[in-house]
Amino acid sequence: MTPRFDLIGIATSDMAASLAFYRRLGLDIPADADAQPHVEYAGPGGVRIAWDTEETIRSFDPGWTPPPRGAGRIGLAFLCDAPAEVDKLYTELTDAGYEGHHAPWNADWGQRYAVVLDPDGNGIDLFAPLG
Repeated sequence: MTPRFDLIGIATSDMAASLAFYRRLGLDIPADADAQPHVEYAGPGGVRIAWDTEETIRSFDPGWTPPPRGAGRIGLAFLCDAPAEVDKLYTELTDAGYEGHHAPWNADWGQRYAVVLDPDGNGIDLFAPLG
């Protein structure tokens, strides 16, 4: 049997704050999930994103310590319908208090691109093809 890609895991220090951020990116996550220690979202094609609180991770790995903010090297990218949507979403997120890491720009590889940070400091890419 060949392993198949199935899940992206995010360790979070604040479940409600993290889920609120990803809801703003269009993920349909129920509000009652905010109080859960483990949350999963199944996206198109069945790939899942899962969030675990730091306490949950320590429950099965007592020696685990969280990496510094943003040091987890996770990368998630959200495809937008048009270049203007990248700008709009970036502005909405930063106006809502989320940290912008790189303002929208026209990347050399033919995409409108921007990067915001989720509440745990993970870089989240927003992109759309140019033209």
